[in-house]
Amino acid sequence: MHRNDLTDFLTTYLKSDDYKDDCPNGIQVEGTAEVKKIFTAVSASVELFEITAAQKADTVIVHHGIIWNFERPVYKGGYRERIRLLLENNINLYGFHLPLDAHEEIGNNAQLCRRLEVKNMRPFGDIKGQYIGMKGEIDKIDKESFFKRISKLVDRDPLVFDYGPDQVEKVGVISGGAQKYLNQAVSSGLDVYLTGEVSEHIMHYAKEEKIHFVSAGHYATEKFGIIALGQLLEKQFDVEITFIDINNPV
Repeated sequence: MHRNDLTDFLTTYLKSDDYKDDCPNGIQVEGTAEVKKIFTAVSASVELFEITAAQKADTVIVHHGIIWNFERPVYKGGYRERIRLLLENNINLYGFHLPLDAHEEIGNNAQLCRRLEVKNMRPFGDIKGQYIGMKGEIDKIDKESFFKRISKLVDRDPLVFDYGPDQVEKVGVISGGAQKYLNQAVSSGLDVYLTGEVSEHIMHYAKEEKIHFVSAGHYATEKFGIIALGQLLEKQFDVEITFIDINNPV
């Protein structure tokens, strides 16, 4: 497959041009024109690029790339090493941030909701005028059983502010660092709000508004979209896809 064909497919399928984001979505570093061996991961890092270079990958697709509007890195230290590994090994790097959170089929939030047995999924979480998360309903269940369902899914013990109803039914999800959007969960009348990270003030807000807040890890809540994207590409094209799981406790 030619790199341009992969770029066109990803841009169209993920609707990446439709998003106002803090990074360029799509190709961030250009490598070889011929794509045969793709590695996927949640986040760009020196460790990831060392692995992909050693295994002769020609393309890497991540959720968190290396170019952000709020950063102006100079080419030294770890950032220089990331660029060096990509350029010297002629590796393409693609990054898809909000498009990979919000996609209605393979997005992080749609994937989380399906695995948590959320039904009647619909867009939720207005970020910069665009909906990124998902909300819906589950069959009514006691709160502890639902928290265990989340824990099993992300394979870690989430931080839970247990201030909502004993029986839960209405659930909203925005993966990653979306703790500040708890107010939208409250205004939507949700029983449970699931995201990745947490800030100090969130505990009191959840307690006062009588809602369950679950922080299940930024990394842990954002694995599912990039994995699903890799599985889609493997079916769509004659390429080898490998997901690299570099765990992050955050």
